[in-house]
Amino acid sequence: MTNISVWSLSDTAPDQGLDVLAEVDVLVVGAGAAGVAAAVVAAEAGKSVLIVEKYGFAGGAAVAGMSGTICGLYQASETERAPRQIVTGFTERFRHELSTRGGVTGPQVYGKTWTVAHDPLVWREVADDLLERAGVSVLFHTAVTGVLLDGDAHCGVVVESNAGRAVILAARTIDASGDAAVVARAGYRYSFGDAGAIQNPTMFFRLGNVDLARFREFYGEDTICPPYVTEEIVRARATGADLPREKIWIFATTRPGELMVNATRLAGRDGRMLNVIDPADFTEAEILGRRQVRSYARFLTARIPGCESAFVVDTGVEAGIRQTRTIAGIDRLSNEDVLAARKRADGICRVSWPIELHAGDRPKLTWLLDDYYEVPYGTLVPERGENIIVAGRCLSAEHEALASARVTAQCFEYGHAAAVATLLSLDKSIAYRDLDGVGVRAAMAANGSALSLP
Repeated sequence: MTNISVWSLSDTAPDQGLDVLAEVDVLVVGAGAAGVAAAVVAAEAGKSVLIVEKYGFAGGAAVAGMSGTICGLYQASETERAPRQIVTGFTERFRHELSTRGGVTGPQVYGKTWTVAHDPLVWREVADDLLERAGVSVLFHTAVTGVLLDGDAHCGVVVESNAGRAVILAARTIDASGDAAVVARAGYRYSFGDAGAIQNPTMFFRLGNVDLARFREFYGEDTICPPYVTEEIVRARATGADLPREKIWIFATTRPGELMVNATRLAGRDGRMLNVIDPADFTEAEILGRRQVRSYARFLTARIPGCESAFVVDTGVEAGIRQTRTIAGIDRLSNEDVLAARKRADGICRVSWPIELHAGDRPKLTWLLDDYYEVPYGTLVPERGENIIVAGRCLSAEHEALASARVTAQCFEYGHAAAVATLLSLDKSIAYRDLDGVGVRAAMAANGSALSLP
């Protein structure tokens, strides 16, 4: 059941004779933060854009996985008392749209930085409206099952739905699937985490009917739980409670009397790391995740003031995924780049989020204080293939570096960067790998991204 090698990524069924569903300038695969940003920016520049998404809504891990926050907006610090926003551009545009609809909180303390929490339903609605206003063609409930290649040049994809199979032709493809779905199906090189070990997924959930004043008085303002809550978890676990993670995170939401809880740790029943690319492992994560949600909810109602009458409102549609495939790109974000807060002339996004590794009973955080690094453009460009670029968590990076660079604020900007690069590639007839990343950076800055050096 868990042998991923039995699955084939090659499209062995002939695509000759399949009808052409659409022919566009730009195809975006995946409608998470990166995909929405990429599609909107490309369409607003006048290109014909089609975005395909396996679910019936946009949002990716932020919505289906209910990660529920826009992490990565602010600089981490032990001295600054107020949040300092270092990521703007499309990220800020989306956050502002959420804010005008009451769909996002103000900054909440997260250790040595801040984050904001969003309403998953409002997130979907904002994405729907932005895509429609930009003129993007949207196709939900559709999955990519094959790629069309002319040598190393991507010409489009084979898609499948309950209606059948068809072909989409595209001059450029942006793989914003999160799983490098197009890159992998083309047979290009990629890796899984640290020698195959990826970060644990989490089943997020929301808790309703909470007395927030009493909860906050006990728990404190930091969304990362205080030591005495960890001690309570350890004591409850000693009595047999299924609480594998000792350090949990709890966020206020936009709704009265409600909390969003990031607490579960999903590993195999035999203790192994789950690879959620494998549907058997993903299935195990979903089932165990729902059970752990009930365990943590019972713990909160039994032991945490303000939660005595609380109930589970909902969980993510799926387990929240932090990591799957990582592409081999023409450049690579290294662990040293992160730790040294390295700036790049071709940097397309600032990052100050900690290295946030989810494994074992406590997530490990390595803080980057009063500084940030920049992700180079080349991390989005696969080492092989023409007419294809990625956006999102599948960018080319070392394991620990990705644990910092993968969060939502940055994913919006990776999509922004991929769209800008696509526009330059189309307008100048230049391959992605031959583009000057400095030019991509300059165009993003002109679009409002915070990319000038201090």
